[in-house]
Amino acid sequence: MKKKKVGIIFGGKSAEHEVSLQSAKNIYEAVDKTKYDVLLIGIDKEGKWHLNDESHYLLEADNPKLIALNKTNKGIAIVPGEEKDQLLHLENTASLDQLDVVFPILHGTFGEDGSIQGMLRMANIPFVGSSVLGSAISLDKDIAKRLLRDAGLKVAKSITFTKATKHNIIFEEIKRELGLPLFIKPANQGSSVGVSKVNTQEEFGKAVEEAFAYDHKILIEVAIIGREIECSVLGNDEPLASLPGEVIANGEFYSYEAKYIDEHGATLEIPANLNAELTGKIQSSAIDAFKALNCEGFARVDFFLAEDETIIINEVNTIPGFTKISMYPKLWEASGITYSELIDKLIELAIERHQRDLQLKSSVYE
Repeated sequence: MKKKKVGIIFGGKSAEHEVSLQSAKNIYEAVDKTKYDVLLIGIDKEGKWHLNDESHYLLEADNPKLIALNKTNKGIAIVPGEEKDQLLHLENTASLDQLDVVFPILHGTFGEDGSIQGMLRMANIPFVGSSVLGSAISLDKDIAKRLLRDAGLKVAKSITFTKATKHNIIFEEIKRELGLPLFIKPANQGSSVGVSKVNTQEEFGKAVEEAFAYDHKILIEVAIIGREIECSVLGNDEPLASLPGEVIANGEFYSYEAKYIDEHGATLEIPANLNAELTGKIQSSAIDAFKALNCEGFARVDFFLAEDETIIINEVNTIPGFTKISMYPKLWEASGITYSELIDKLIELAIERHQRDLQLKSSVYE
């Protein structure tokens, strides 16, 4: 049987560039090379696309703090609308082999916000994960909260501000409404980038500036006292939920460092120590959130489990981390799906969704 050609697109212009490099490394190492030929496409922080050699596509690959994309002189471009010459070498305009599917493991802005998904749709290339709408609304924490609330799901109380309404951010008023401590976060970032936990007015001002450095819109959110539970979801129209896992942060909260740099920054309990009833409720809520935000393919749903066992959704990640300490693949492994099998299923779901989309009419008179 002919191997499928899979393009892994990684890196990107977001603050989560280095996380993406780690995820790409793990996916490439786990993909079944007897079934797939892999094309590695690295995007540098300036946005240039590089065709990377499988033997040397990363620098300092085993060091999360120093990991970097190996920039090549092999620039490439995508040509929308072409069926055969989708990818071209910039140097000589020679075409590359046609891709059967793309795995865009681009975390954060320009990768998880619908940008790359829209381009791949225009290019008529199947891709893993949510399409434009599900990606865009899930990354924007403000919009996602509104839709989740409308679907009858509980979310943490928060107040949204933009740079235009920044003058309305008054510490004493917010403290009165939400209490202390508070979490301040950019609306359109993941991996805890730009997130601060605040206990004092001095910390508050600095945290607001930090969040606005990453986005034009921020959320100031009540701190939930409880456990941090995560659940992986897999599927298109009929998604399945994994066993839940628990994150026990060893610091103030589950920070970027704890997620991707410091292997001892948090303890992961997989599966979480929950009774059958709570496990079922969390799995059901994860699927409900996945559907409410129009997600497809895969997502990781993060929860707070309050002391009274109220289930509160924190956020939905449409391109969750695939690093060696990431929850998404670990939860599926605990649920009976190996890393390699998981990649197989994600590719199958991408092609299934693409075939479904091809059935839609594009002309009124045909």
